[in-house]
Amino acid sequence: MAAAEVILRRAEPVMGTVVSFDLRPQGLAVDVAREAMAAACAMLQHVDATFSLYKPDSPMSKLARGELTLAQCPPEIDAVLELCDQAKRLSDGWFDPWSLPGGLDPTGLVKGWAAREAAAGLVRSGVGAGLVNAAGDIVGFGAPQGQDSWRIGIRSPQSPERLACVIELHGAVATSGTYERGSHIWDIRRGRPARGIASASVCGPDLAVADALATALIAAGEQGFDWIRAAGYEALIVLDGGETHSTDGFPALADPEA
Repeated sequence: MAAAEVILRRAEPVMGTVVSFDLRPQGLAVDVAREAMAAACAMLQHVDATFSLYKPDSPMSKLARGELTLAQCPPEIDAVLELCDQAKRLSDGWFDPWSLPGGLDPTGLVKGWAAREAAAGLVRSGVGAGLVNAAGDIVGFGAPQGQDSWRIGIRSPQSPERLACVIELHGAVATSGTYERGSHIWDIRRGRPARGIASASVCGPDLAVADALATALIAAGEQGFDWIRAAGYEALIVLDGGETHSTDGFPALADPEA
């Protein structure tokens, strides 16, 4: 009989939410895996201190106010803004942190990027498998013992007790929605808060890009499926009334128990 797999979990309050870890050391010493998880949490706190627009002294806040130049900012800000520019092009301009009412705001990509970087650090440390979940922006690597991949439930925006679907995760999935914070996502094209889409989930190789594309899809709706597919990602949207639409390759399991 195989020994029970070692599981390490942690919930880190950061970036105005909670980032959760589910790690399987799989041959790595447990104390080393715990140290790697602590280092990942410290990195997330650094990201929050660097990018938070709620903290007036953060470099991102100072950049947005014109008090710092990009060259004077930490290098991760330049890296994130380059990703934002890439996401703007991939989304046909529906994701555009330079065109928001309050000025420059890369929030729609930062959380996914931070979780991606946390996972990359865990992989470099030798952790065999794990999930990093930044409030619905999820990146996975490896797989639990005896399984081929991670399985992730995407909650129904109409009811927190129900799932919209279960997916087989290969890489990352990001979900944006209006059901918890209301209409907080700006529709660049129409100049108003996005309406009609309760949640959008995007699967693909890069969580930072998936995070930005999911944000954009809340505003664009099903017409955004063309650029989602062109970028090499898959998507599911749930309308306010509960109706769902997805790209053909979205990895939802027909039988989650199979």
